[in-house]
Amino acid sequence: MQGKLFVIGFGPGSNEHITERARAAIQESDMIVGYKTYVDLVQGLLTGQEIISTGMTEEVSRAQEAVRQAEQGRKVAVISSGDAGVYGMAGLVYEVLFEKGWKKETGVEVEVIPGISSINSCAALLGAPIMHDACTISLSDHLTPWKIIEKRIDAAAQADFVIALYNPKSGRRTRQIVEAQRILLKYRSPETPVGLVKSAFRDRQSVVMTNLKEMLNHEIGMLTTVIIGNSSTFFYEDLMITPRGYQRKYTLNQTVQPLKPHQRLQKEAEPWALEQFNHMEPLKDVAVAPVVRESSRELAEEALQMILGDGAEFSQSLIAKQPIQSIFELAVSPGVANKKFTSKQMMTLSELVGEEGVMEYTQDHYIKLQILTSEPDDIVEKLTNAKFLISPIGDVLTVKACDFCDGEKKEAIPYAEELQERLGGLELPKELKLGVNGCGMACYGAVKEDIGIVYRKGAFDLFLGAKTAGRSAHPGQIVAEGIASDEIVGVVEGIVQEYKQKAYPNERFYKFFKRVKQIQGFEYQDMTPKIKIEAAACGE
Repeated sequence: MQGKLFVIGFGPGSNEHITERARAAIQESDMIVGYKTYVDLVQGLLTGQEIISTGMTEEVSRAQEAVRQAEQGRKVAVISSGDAGVYGMAGLVYEVLFEKGWKKETGVEVEVIPGISSINSCAALLGAPIMHDACTISLSDHLTPWKIIEKRIDAAAQADFVIALYNPKSGRRTRQIVEAQRILLKYRSPETPVGLVKSAFRDRQSVVMTNLKEMLNHEIGMLTTVIIGNSSTFFYEDLMITPRGYQRKYTLNQTVQPLKPHQRLQKEAEPWALEQFNHMEPLKDVAVAPVVRESSRELAEEALQMILGDGAEFSQSLIAKQPIQSIFELAVSPGVANKKFTSKQMMTLSELVGEEGVMEYTQDHYIKLQILTSEPDDIVEKLTNAKFLISPIGDVLTVKACDFCDGEKKEAIPYAEELQERLGGLELPKELKLGVNGCGMACYGAVKEDIGIVYRKGAFDLFLGAKTAGRSAHPGQIVAEGIASDEIVGVVEGIVQEYKQKAYPNERFYKFFKRVKQIQGFEYQDMTPKIKIEAAACGE
């Protein structure tokens, strides 16, 4: 009769962090196989099971004995701290089974039970250091040649991973952590945040916040996990935090893009985006001593000294002063009425966007730009010099005007331009589109926008609350005819300001109009089609 193998990760070792399935499997087992320290950690769960415990370096013999006992019909629990599949016993158990010709359908049943790995338990005590791409590297060369471990550290350092070092040091292995620090300092600032966590969630727990330069001044042993931040990791209020991304997006007149619920909530919550560093290239044969430079001129002078052969050396602080480029988002067009780009303008866009940026033509007759830059003011200046109309991106007001029959029907152009000047880019609870048409044909679709005005017979007709998408889409309802030209800008501005002040966050204009029933004295009318419309699969 075949037995069963439970390969159990019981987490950091504290009773409350062991999963219910792990508890049940331990209690269901006839025999417990594990490193002596691990057996001691689960002692409170044992109910008289036979125990086989061995020393730290005897993993293979433990796996072999566990398989042998299971083949004799016993239920055997092979225990590991953390997760059994992360530097634990799961792989070794399977290797022993494979050597014996084990088949999943006919051989000993195996159940691997996951646990909280050290990288996760230690990260929880430090704050949130592994929010971005991270890797684990064991510094133990007991099973892996040191040359391979060195290559892995070097590659992870170059790629700017957050790194968790397992088994960093023992009584006889003392040089590996020193070598790891040396490799990391080739690519990362000495001030890179480092967290040292010993015995996470156990009685002798210890948490130390330090940096890459100073980390060896603290106690590090086999029970320590070393978590090394990437170039955007920072300390705040005794917490170690890595943001979920390197680059923030922002647009004109804002240091932070108008935020949606799933995005960061305030500028103070993203200081890593303001002045961060790019340390992706190794520094060859250089001094580590930090050098403080207050201006770009000092950086330029140092570079000039290098070129002139004055013996100036790069230091790691030179690399540390290079800011990570952010994504500058904005929209450009030739003008409110003008729809024609010049060759000079297109060449300017090509130059500024480059190979790494993005240009996207939108249905609002703008080109949306995403430009990697640390100098947004220079971008704005160049676009202004090329005679572009520049607009912000996000939950703002966008003016979409017709070409006024290529300027032939020009009477309404000044009003469109004034609306753009006074309201264009205004930050709002949700993006809002204002359409302007210069004649009753309304061929540019002003009546299909949130707010539409149509110039007709020397005055303006006003349309509000179009629903532009979905199976119940409809044009805006006409709420007024013949608004005098000298009044239209003030009327529209009043509507927009009421929406800005009273709308809920992320509430589209047509929903707001439907909810409040009246804006600036203009009454809402239900424009929903009278026939019954089945709900679409997407919920619209």
